[in-house]
Amino acid sequence: MQTNLSFDTAHVLLLSAVTGIFLLAGFVKGVVGLGLPTVAVGLLGLFMPPQQAAALLIVPSLATNLWQLLAGGRFVWLLRRLWLMLAGIVAGTLLGANFMAADSVGHATIALGMALIAYALLGLAAARFSVSAGKEKYLSPVIGLTTGLITAATAVFVIPAVPYLQALNLEKDELIQALGLSFTVSTIAMAAGLAQGGALHMEGAAISLIALLPALGGMFVGQWLRAKISAVLFRRCFFVGLLLLGLHLSSHLWR
Repeated sequence: MQTNLSFDTAHVLLLSAVTGIFLLAGFVKGVVGLGLPTVAVGLLGLFMPPQQAAALLIVPSLATNLWQLLAGGRFVWLLRRLWLMLAGIVAGTLLGANFMAADSVGHATIALGMALIAYALLGLAAARFSVSAGKEKYLSPVIGLTTGLITAATAVFVIPAVPYLQALNLEKDELIQALGLSFTVSTIAMAAGLAQGGALHMEGAAISLIALLPALGGMFVGQWLRAKISAVLFRRCFFVGLLLLGLHLSSHLWR
């Protein structure tokens, strides 16, 4: 009886934490247009391995990114323009799929912390880059491959894909849709990599499905609140929070 009680309590605590984290992650995505996987995996990484966190991310990330992808009318044009980067993302993610599965000493958690630090510093610096059309065909597969390898190691697929897409001088709606396309492909590739490594299980899939509702609810509230608060101030707070989280997760480097 004691064992069953402990088992039930552990599951209730896990579901409560997952619900709260995905509610917050969806809220952030609703306000700033990105950040759901970054926030979710970063916070989940405080009490579970990144590989397990990545498995919980699949359904909410895929659903919210498909929503973002299908909201625009430039899908075919973006697919033709970005296919080299997208192919690189798939290749890099599958090539690095065994990294988290083989991680037994916390390297993936440290890598996740470093990725969050890099992303936060770029965001706080408001760095702006520009990529010419002539360089795009050479850079796209490299950016995609690098993003895929980082995705496989950390379950965070924003570095360097997001700064690169921002450097292509896309229109606002095109950029939002391009981010949705990149994140959707990254999520599918990550799911394939996790399945390849045997990290996808029915229990994880069920919790991931449960996490979809708070993620969508948070995203809806965030979109509603976007017009009522300073987006600049919110973004700064968001990146400061990611920086602190990244420093905490990578703290093993200094121990």
